[in-house]
Amino acid sequence: MDSIHGVDLIYVMAYCLGGLGFALGPFLVVWALALRGTRQTAHKTGQFIECGMEPIGDAWIRYSAVYYLYALVFVAFAVDVLYLIPVALIYNRVFAVRDLVEVVLFVGVLSLVIIYAWKKGVFEWKRSNPTAHKS
Repeated sequence: MDSIHGVDLIYVMAYCLGGLGFALGPFLVVWALALRGTRQTAHKTGQFIECGMEPIGDAWIRYSAVYYLYALVFVAFAVDVLYLIPVALIYNRVFAVRDLVEVVLFVGVLSLVIIYAWKKGVFEWKRSNPTAHKS
C-alpha cells in the first residue's frame, strides 16, 4: 500500500471517529452533567419527573384518528417539497416537455392525499362532546 492510500485511509478513519464522536458526544455530556441523586420527598424516589413537576394523570393518552390523517397530509407535503426542489433545479435543461409531464404526474399523485383528506373531513375541526347523549 503506497503512502497516498495510507493518507486516504487516515482521512476515512478520522471521518468515522468524528461521526462516532458526534453520535456519542451528547450522551457523554449528559452523563457528565446529570445529577446523581434522586428526590426523596414523600417516598417517591422511583417516580419519573417531567421538568420538575409532579405528573398529572396517566401517561397513556388515546389520540383520535384525525391526528393520523394530519400526519398523512404532512408527509404528503414533505415528500412533495423533498422531491420537487431537485426537480426545480434541473428543470428545462434537457427534456422540457417530459419534465413538465413528470412533475404534473408527481404533484397529481401527491394531491390525491389532499383530496382524500378533504373528503374525510380532516380540514374541518370538529370538537367531540363526550357528555352529549345520543337519542
